[in-house]
Amino acid sequence: MPATPNSTAAIVQRCQDLFDDLDFTAARAWKDAAPGRKVVGYMPVYVPRELIHAANMLPLGILGGGENMEVIHGDAYYQSYICRIPRSTLELGITGKLDFADGMLFPFVCDVIRNLSGMWKLLFPKVYTRFFDTPQNYKDEVGGNYYIEELRELREGLEELGGARITDEALRASIEVYNENRRLVREVYAFRAATPWKAPSSEVYLLMRAGNVLPVEEHTQLMKDYLAAVKAEDRPMRDNCRVVLNGAFCEQPPLNLIKSIEMAGCYIVDDDFMLVNRWLLDDVPADGDPLANLASAFLHRSAETSAKFQPDEGEKGKYLIQSVREKGAEGVIFAAPSFCDPALLERPMLQAKLKAHGIPYISFKYAENSGQMQPIREQAGTFADSIKLWSAA
Repeated sequence: MPATPNSTAAIVQRCQDLFDDLDFTAARAWKDAAPGRKVVGYMPVYVPRELIHAANMLPLGILGGGENMEVIHGDAYYQSYICRIPRSTLELGITGKLDFADGMLFPFVCDVIRNLSGMWKLLFPKVYTRFFDTPQNYKDEVGGNYYIEELRELREGLEELGGARITDEALRASIEVYNENRRLVREVYAFRAATPWKAPSSEVYLLMRAGNVLPVEEHTQLMKDYLAAVKAEDRPMRDNCRVVLNGAFCEQPPLNLIKSIEMAGCYIVDDDFMLVNRWLLDDVPADGDPLANLASAFLHRSAETSAKFQPDEGEKGKYLIQSVREKGAEGVIFAAPSFCDPALLERPMLQAKLKAHGIPYISFKYAENSGQMQPIREQAGTFADSIKLWSAA
């Protein structure tokens, strides 16, 4: 019997189809639906999608080629000792899977992504390509002014690409649209943390990934439909331990890795997947200067991650401890891509903070095309069992 359109199964299947589609059929259909439409791709971890939306363009999140893409051409451009995401992203471009994208934004994450922006300019000179830098100083009069200028230059570039001015009114309206989307994202995450057996992380992850390729308004409605469906569905609660997963903010893990952790007896109650959806922690004010408001939100109310400079070393890891406490987690799983310098350099510092607070943890590495999940499942299962044994003692 086919699933009803708004059932959990139907919603998850739609998200799975979008996840599997390396031809980006939904984004192509959006562009073809009206003359003059343009699509601007962006790499992780954060870009101000409000500006792209205000330009009447579709922001398209590019997270590499995933586990099912064979990388052939991309390996010719990058060394084997860096993460896989730039190679698989180049593979998407060279094989024509991104030939409909009118622009590509490469935000600052690490030197690899910075260099990828230059590579993209060389390979695709007709595409609007920009390295989008973010401030490393969090004083309003320094980093704030710098970031406002970055936003202004991006707006001018998008105006030239689209052939139309991006007004403050349009940008304020886009901020309100994304505020609603972020509120729904927070609601989904809060629901999962409270009742993780009702909203498995493998489903929540697919739901968040759908926001990469759908118009933001459609993604917001999809989250509303998902919440309504899972709240109405009776799902069994298992004796799983509650964990926070950290380190997967850029190159995303294979979906089977998330499923393997869950099958091993862990409920993931917080994570750093898809940070672009929850980078700004609160609503951005929709009145006043929209660029200044976006800059202030970035400086003072944005997510913490190893790809973001932490000016106060004493504060490093505080966000992770807070997440463990607020979500009622019993441990942390560090899962980072192989050769991810930001995540792997920060990991020992975060582990020291967890140790000081008596919070158990384990760690492993992956690549987006990792195929063998049994060792990860065994490691996660042993971790879950040890938490149960020690907590019982």
